[in-house]
Amino acid sequence: MDKLNINQWAEEDRPREKLMRLGAESLSNAELLAILIGSGSTKESAVDLMKRVLGDCNNNLNTLGKMTIRQLCEYNGVGEAKAITILAACELGKRRQMESPEERPDLGTATRIYNYMHPVLQDLDVEEFWLLLMNQNHRLIKKVRIAHGGITEVSVDVRIIMREAVLAGATILAVCHNHPSGSLRPSMADNDITNSIKKACQVMRIHFLDHVIITDGAYFSYHETGRV
Repeated sequence: MDKLNINQWAEEDRPREKLMRLGAESLSNAELLAILIGSGSTKESAVDLMKRVLGDCNNNLNTLGKMTIRQLCEYNGVGEAKAITILAACELGKRRQMESPEERPDLGTATRIYNYMHPVLQDLDVEEFWLLLMNQNHRLIKKVRIAHGGITEVSVDVRIIMREAVLAGATILAVCHNHPSGSLRPSMADNDITNSIKKACQVMRIHFLDHVIITDGAYFSYHETGRV
């Protein structure tokens, strides 16, 4: 009976699709390596090929990383390009293990938001509107520039803000923008966008922490003034 290649497997069994549905942690080492090499040989799938290679390494990734390109190329279906890809992945894994986790800033207060974003916004002569996405511990997941505009205002689409929050898996968000004029007084447009974001967050069950207006040396916080 002919062996099925990965593209002929049931979709739920294909490594790439499985990773997208369940996350990388759900895949075996052989499945992860199969994604890297892309294909096996006429006799076996990429997953079966990687199972065989790992079996010869006692299923130990450290042992796999010590293999040479020449040794890997002895397996039918593994050429130089695939061997290099496997060893590059092993080296990246080793280097990741040696590095400390990146420290995510805590942006749980308006002062911390100001201190974090002031260097980004202090020298601009036009307004920029930024989104700060956080986890439940107020640790920053990512910051996103939503709009870059004129001297007195920017156009902000709340749908983009909510889409970014959902895609990032954020549970808390804050927004901020600069006033190049130096005025800390919120405009009507600032109030309108704040209220729109607040309503959207209530619908999506995302905590809207604050809207901070930043000037060079001071800030205005909707949260601290009881308006969020």
